[in-house]
Amino acid sequence: MNTASSNDNGHILIIGGGIIGMLTARELVLAGAGVTLVDQQQTGQESSWAGGGIISPLYPWRYADSVTALATWSQASYKNLSEGLADSTGIDPEWTQNGLLIIAPGDTESAIQWGKVHKQPLESISGEVISQTEPAFASTADSAIWMAGVAQIRNPRLAKALRAEIVKLGVNIMEFTQARRIIITQGKFTRLETNTGKLSADALIVCAGAWTGELLRNQPNPPEITPVRGQMILFKTDPGVISRITLEEDRYIIPRRDGRVLFGSTVEHTGFEKQTTQQALEELREIAVSRFPVLSKYPVEKHWAGLRPGSPHGIPYIGRHPEVEGLYANAGHFRNGVVLGPASAALMADLLLDREAIVPPAPYAFDATRN
Repeated sequence: MNTASSNDNGHILIIGGGIIGMLTARELVLAGAGVTLVDQQQTGQESSWAGGGIISPLYPWRYADSVTALATWSQASYKNLSEGLADSTGIDPEWTQNGLLIIAPGDTESAIQWGKVHKQPLESISGEVISQTEPAFASTADSAIWMAGVAQIRNPRLAKALRAEIVKLGVNIMEFTQARRIIITQGKFTRLETNTGKLSADALIVCAGAWTGELLRNQPNPPEITPVRGQMILFKTDPGVISRITLEEDRYIIPRRDGRVLFGSTVEHTGFEKQTTQQALEELREIAVSRFPVLSKYPVEKHWAGLRPGSPHGIPYIGRHPEVEGLYANAGHFRNGVVLGPASAALMADLLLDREAIVPPAPYAFDATRN
């Protein structure tokens, strides 16, 4: 059995090496804890790699205040996080503030009210201003909601930078290590059985994304986390062809600095099936070209699928298991793992280390009502 050396804040074991797991490891090691992180494959290869990287929930006014609280905290910290990682590792996550243009007929009043309540800058713009804001967008809408302050992050680069930094900080990463059984003795976490052996620690945090529900299903009060497939495509264009993140009818476009343009995504309840489909490829390309005709001149470079960790109303589970000492979760962020990641990691560390919480933690508890 492997047991790490002692640290000021004990030794913590984390299952899951996505952005949530690595941000959580970073928070804990910076606080003086010893951390071992295990992942069933290489770090950052599941939904952390597959997502779009918009640093805002889609239609943010439609979410619970608990999601807004985490998103707001993260949005305020992302620029410094990205720049710090670039300086530390030489890998630039490419935080880019190019705004979010949302076509949502009927939502204008609720969006503006939400913005006032939460002090989030947004405005309603006319059809003429839509064309000025994103000339490549062939929109026929009379109005749109414009959130100029919204940024994006290049999530595969963020995952690579996080991995490099936490290794420098002393986190022990065990890749290709599959968690098989969580051992509970007299109501307390004692060890984790994996395909490579047994691991013990003072606490276990499950940050396994879509797999979290399966890992905890034999425990009391398991979280309602299920996989939701999302497929995306990537166009290879020239820089500046499209300049704004744009969202309409749950389909969004994200232009990267180098001219790559992401378009997605589907929402499919297909269990753990991650295979792409020709139907989705054709549908996504057709919609993308109809909205941005300039894309007809450019090839689809990649098509992929990822599994999001779906949860009731997209409210994540962050905190200690109510019946098992030493067992925690930080998972269930659905489509918002990137934007909620920094705040979720900070809150998880606050709760585990008995620090003052960055936001009220009650809405994210295992047994909280999610609505």
